[in-house]
Amino acid sequence: MSLGVGGSAMLEKPNTPKRLLSLLKSEKNPIAALSLFDSATRQPGFAHSPSTFHHILRRLLHPALVLHVPRITQLISAQKCICSEDVALTVIKAYTKNAMTDMALDAFNRMPQLFGCQPGIRSYNSLLNAFAEAQHWDKAEAFFAYFRTAGVDPNLKTYNVLIKISCSKKQFGKARELLHGMWRSEIRPDVFTYGTVIHGMANNGDLDDALLLFDEMSERGVTPDVMCYNILIHGYFKKGDFVRANLVWDRLIKDSSVFPNVSTYNVMINGFCKCGKFDKSLELWERMKRNDRPKDLYTCSTLIHGLCGLGDIDGAEAIYNSVIDSGVLPDAIMCNTMLSGFFSRAKLNECAVLWESMGKWKSRSVASYNIMLRGLLEHENVDAAIGVWESMTNDEFTADAKTYGVLVHGLCKNGYLNKAIRILQEAEKQKVILDIFAYSPLINWLCKARRLTEAVTLVGLMVKRGYTINSHICNALIHGFAQTSKLDDAIRWFRKMNTTDCIPTIHTYNNLLNGLCKAGRFSECYTLVKEMLEKGWKPDKITFSMLISGLYQSDNLSMALRLWSQLLEQNVAPDVTLYNMMIHGLCSAGRAEDALQLFFTMKKLKYPSDLVTHNMLMDGLYKAGKFEKASYIWKLILEDGLQPDIISYNITFKGLCSCNGLHDAVERLNDAVNRGIIPTDITWNILVRAVTPCGKL
Repeated sequence: MSLGVGGSAMLEKPNTPKRLLSLLKSEKNPIAALSLFDSATRQPGFAHSPSTFHHILRRLLHPALVLHVPRITQLISAQKCICSEDVALTVIKAYTKNAMTDMALDAFNRMPQLFGCQPGIRSYNSLLNAFAEAQHWDKAEAFFAYFRTAGVDPNLKTYNVLIKISCSKKQFGKARELLHGMWRSEIRPDVFTYGTVIHGMANNGDLDDALLLFDEMSERGVTPDVMCYNILIHGYFKKGDFVRANLVWDRLIKDSSVFPNVSTYNVMINGFCKCGKFDKSLELWERMKRNDRPKDLYTCSTLIHGLCGLGDIDGAEAIYNSVIDSGVLPDAIMCNTMLSGFFSRAKLNECAVLWESMGKWKSRSVASYNIMLRGLLEHENVDAAIGVWESMTNDEFTADAKTYGVLVHGLCKNGYLNKAIRILQEAEKQKVILDIFAYSPLINWLCKARRLTEAVTLVGLMVKRGYTINSHICNALIHGFAQTSKLDDAIRWFRKMNTTDCIPTIHTYNNLLNGLCKAGRFSECYTLVKEMLEKGWKPDKITFSMLISGLYQSDNLSMALRLWSQLLEQNVAPDVTLYNMMIHGLCSAGRAEDALQLFFTMKKLKYPSDLVTHNMLMDGLYKAGKFEKASYIWKLILEDGLQPDIISYNITFKGLCSCNGLHDAVERLNDAVNRGIIPTDITWNILVRAVTPCGKL
């Protein structure tokens, strides 16, 4: 609403109420109209008519103008102008709209003195509604009780307000009682009455009761409007019950007295999309097109978002193009969804075209820049991303914390650590309020690049800025220090976590255990695992893998086997990597029979084994002189549908040659060639040594 002063009517001074009313009606600006009214008031002997009072009061509903209403009502009283109840109603409604309940009550109580008229049922209803709008429900109910004392009979509007109050208080039983009381009093409820209760029940999740009331409405001859159908459909979709939502839709289609509107289609399409029923959404979309129903941006955005989420970018693009073809400019939300969809399918040319169009349509937002930056950086188009970043300021957009997080993470991922540091320093200089996600990616990548001094400095800057470091940052530092064999620093950061609110995770323990295992510091590993268990962290497969691998590398077979037993006792399901590790360790320790038993256990428990499993076991059995069992493993490779590789053949060549099976080795060589497997230098070295006495030509 424009409240500026202006208007040609100000140039004329009206000399009669009739002329004033004509000028007031022609003046579009409410402040100018009020000035014109006041100008007439100041004329000696000028008396306003009830019509001019009524007109000017209707112009004062705006919050900036309602303060003039008391002055006008006092003027009515001073001039002893006898007004109709309509004038008093306008005053009460002005106060109601601006939450001035006490003023509305005062105007109601003083109607005879101020306006020269008695309050009727409309005035009673207006004040009742004022209490309801202000949520002064106790006052509303007390005032309704006063109706009877004053000899006022409630009407349909009275009950509609009372039912609205009951629904606002979620007293749906009381609302039903009021409905039945209306029928008993021969006051026929209308569609608004029923719709209010149905809407309240549906919003509260009481859909069965809402549907019963909907059926009662039809049985009593009150025709439901499309809003009643929409409320029920939306309620069922909100609960994820698309079957019942569709049943209500079918009833709507069959109801000859009412037709679906744009809101109905929006609710249906949005509901089906959220339930993953995109085929149903598209059917409705086609129905809308066939029936020439208007399609708003919300409908289209909902479908585009759903199709993009499903990965059907072509379908989303078709709907997007139909919006463009209809001459409607898409908003930022639709464009952003389409932009994300194009990036998900690496349609970079389409992204570039859409981005330019968004600039022309003024449809870009900060979220648009974030999507564009993330997409370009994910597709390693760093130069283009930097160009978009630089244009952001020129387009008068202010980057938010998410923008910096996206940019820093993307630059780090593409290897531009120094550029990411400079951008973060720029944000610090400009005193941009960042969040922890702008810092944590950079710290993580600095640790991966083993630039630990810079990472620690950045953590110090974060703490200085008032941020609390989290487990992700500590894990990155611990991993970095452990990888560079700076275990004392890693342990120091681990202990620092325990003195703050930063709680170590399973990844924290695994990072530290990995470093300690590689350094052979197993006593510290034992202490750390004990602490881990005491704090309620259950070792996972990664934990056991690192410990078992470290123990085998240190020739500590007995402890590795005890650890394997603990793994099984704690119901940690070992994967093929863990089994392979154990089989390799046992074979390396000369315990091929134990490795074979473990392999059979693995098959019994139906854990999938791979070619690596068979190769290691076959090699161990050959080295242990278990030639028949090694041959059996070769047979299993073929029976299990695995494709032997050159490593498999080299193991058999070496094993067969070691037990005078040169003839079998040559046959196996022909088999390898027939399978298209090319022998290597190792292959020829094994075979040549076997055919020459003592390895000499």
